[in-house]
Amino acid sequence: MEDHLIDGKSRRVLVHRKGATRAFPGQAVFIPGSMGTASYFLVGREGSMRETFGSACHGAGRVMSRTAAKKGETAKEIQKDLESRGIIVQSLTREGLTEEKPEAYKDIEAVVDVVHNAGLASRVARLKPLGVIKR
Repeated sequence: MEDHLIDGKSRRVLVHRKGATRAFPGQAVFIPGSMGTASYFLVGREGSMRETFGSACHGAGRVMSRTAAKKGETAKEIQKDLESRGIIVQSLTREGLTEEKPEAYKDIEAVVDVVHNAGLASRVARLKPLGVIKR
């Protein structure tokens, strides 16, 4: 249960954040990209309380289904590409890499720009992936 202003009155409500993460003012917010792109550490802002019940997205979000992502590149090609960018990759299955390939996700920079510009959370640090472990 959380306290939120609704119609100018403080109300105690249950907030279900499906597809989102808590972003209260001053609270740490982590928005991961894909296994081949940056992730961001942000800090929640007051705007999140007014606009989204103290919430922000919890990741870049997919632009293609897992089934669609499995078509095209092979796991070896994806691993080679990531390793050429200095990202160490370990996966138990080929599908673990193909369905999670970087192209299956939205542009993390654009996603974080929306969160930042909407006043939900402010950028603190951009994190570069060094390794990926897929089960």
